Amino acid sequence: MARSLLYPPPLPCNSDDGDKRQEYSDQSKSSSSSSSFTSQLSLPSVPSLTPHPGSTLEHAATSAAAAAHHHCLATLKGHSSYIFSLSVAGKHLYSGASNGEIRAWDRNPSSSTHSHNTVTEAHCSAVKSIAVLGEKLITAHQDHKIRIYKIHNNQKYRLITTLPTVTDGCMRLFSAKNYVETRRHVKRTWVHHADAVSSLALSENGSLLYSVSWDRSIKVWRTSDFKCVESLHNAHEDAINAVVLSSDGHVYTASADKTIKVWKKQDGTKKVKHALVCTLEKHSSSVNALALSGGDAPVLYSGACDRSIIVWEKGGGAAGWAVAGALRGHKKAILCLGVVSDLVCSGSADKTVRVWRRGCGNSYSCLAVLEGHNSPVKCLTAASDNNFNYHKNNNINNCCQNSYLVYSGGLDFDIKVWQIRVSSS
Repeated sequence: MARSLLYPPPLPCNSDDGDKRQEYSDQSKSSSSSSSFTSQLSLPSVPSLTPHPGSTLEHAATSAAAAAHHHCLATLKGHSSYIFSLSVAGKHLYSGASNGEIRAWDRNPSSSTHSHNTVTEAHCSAVKSIAVLGEKLITAHQDHKIRIYKIHNNQKYRLITTLPTVTDGCMRLFSAKNYVETRRHVKRTWVHHADAVSSLALSENGSLLYSVSWDRSIKVWRTSDFKCVESLHNAHEDAINAVVLSSDGHVYTASADKTIKVWKKQDGTKKVKHALVCTLEKHSSSVNALALSGGDAPVLYSGACDRSIIVWEKGGGAAGWAVAGALRGHKKAILCLGVVSDLVCSGSADKTVRVWRRGCGNSYSCLAVLEGHNSPVKCLTAASDNNFNYHKNNNINNCCQNSYLVYSGGLDFDIKVWQIRVSSS
């Protein structure tokens, strides 16, 4: 299978920091013509949603950016390899690294010690994605597996199973119809991923877990017993990099084949079954990240190696989605996206995080460019700043502002915590 060059391969656990940085440097140089870390042409056919210089909207965007305040609250250190995944749940921030280490941090960066719990030590299988369901921590890995940890009250973590479970896997072994061809002359049971599991997403009620992989498949797991209930084989023509779900049951997948596909769970059937609704084609290179805003008028954001974030709006076009335009400003590939409230956050191979906000009509303004990482920003997540928002009514200077925390993980081994304060209007 032609694999996306977005992600460097997992690194040896016994290599020192210098060797790791050198290996990454050498790889990015050797693949400079096609890697996502190089600047590819943007999309000239897609209109820009950032205002033109000198326009009324440009002045409004400038005012909005001036009214926003941002700074780095903390840099969380301790990982000894690339930060590949981040997730906020409850009081904690979970981070996964390229050497397989998973850590749990206090999501409140006010602590001067920035203490953490180690969920699991390094074991040479990169952590590609993290999801949390109640007292269960779910992680996706480079070694084709999904691991489930039990979160105990004392913040101790115990591995309880690996997907597919032994029972689920064994049940499929003895029937030829349970095998699919994962690559030429190689067959595996349909419940097994055959390449890195790149992204995870949970249904709104938590009953289903979705996993996507570089093996081009989408798998659906029932969370009550973690049985695999469906597999969409060859869902894309190349590696699948991201998956997000909407509250109405639609599933969105992004691939190195330059497309985004929309899937819908079929009603009225006993078995879980999804069908393809439409394929969204506009990017000129590997689509690396997706984010979805909720509300009555959902908006889908896609980031790719072409340096553009395409904004898709529902209700237009034959496929039900239409391109509203693109957010431009990053100088290299878009590697990750996140949405919190009316803000869109993007991380890039250009080592920056940008924070965008929708203004009048379809116009967007870039509120902040967060600089501080020394390497590409591989992952990010964002959440409301509960401490600030809880106390803002006690401070007249803060009463008209909302505050958000953006967590970014880089290939410099660091996690940075940024505070973004914007006007409430």
